[in-house]
Amino acid sequence: MRMSTEHQQYSPENQLEVVRQYAASHQMEIVREYSDHGRSGLNIAGREGLNKLMSDVENKRTDFSALLVYDVSRWGRFQDVDESAYYEYVLKRAGIRVHYCAEQFENDGSMSSSVLKTLKRSMAAEYSRELSVKVFSGQCRLIELGFRQGGPPGYGLRRQLIDRTGIPRGCWVEESERACRQIASSWFRARNWRLRQFVRSTNCLSLKGKLNARSRPN
Repeated sequence: MRMSTEHQQYSPENQLEVVRQYAASHQMEIVREYSDHGRSGLNIAGREGLNKLMSDVENKRTDFSALLVYDVSRWGRFQDVDESAYYEYVLKRAGIRVHYCAEQFENDGSMSSSVLKTLKRSMAAEYSRELSVKVFSGQCRLIELGFRQGGPPGYGLRRQLIDRTGIPRGCWVEESERACRQIASSWFRARNWRLRQFVRSTNCLSLKGKLNARSRPN
């Protein structure tokens, strides 16, 4: 199970529910779970769940004969489509059958299922390439409009949300709120008192003393 952020249908809870329903309808018992939450599907680096699965299989530490996967793309959106096929082959070689719970075909080794898996692996890789181009173009467009992209704001600046027409959408927004406020763009503005003091201060120590006196973070 791998979490993908682009669609709600790929949330861990939704995937797990589909897998559980599949297991119940096929009289299977789930004895172990492997999952990667919030990880990129472009490569295996950082995929603790997938790496653990491969390690268990190769070192014969498995106590199951079947692996339930949400769909073909959950292996990853590898640019080399043979990579996801390889991981499935490792399981097959160990006598573990892979079931795709949300796919409309049976993974039975037939010619039709092999063709469909290859097609879906290619579609997953292409989706990732197209998404990368779209995201880059969107970021370039926002930069052209004057919006800052990237990490946290520099000293003396804070994030403010504005709507599509450029009207502010309320108070300052902390970094922890970014994930919950994705519908609006952000703009950086000066926090007046700090910026004025920074300009007027002769050195960093004097500014630090003023901030500490006002119980403000440095």
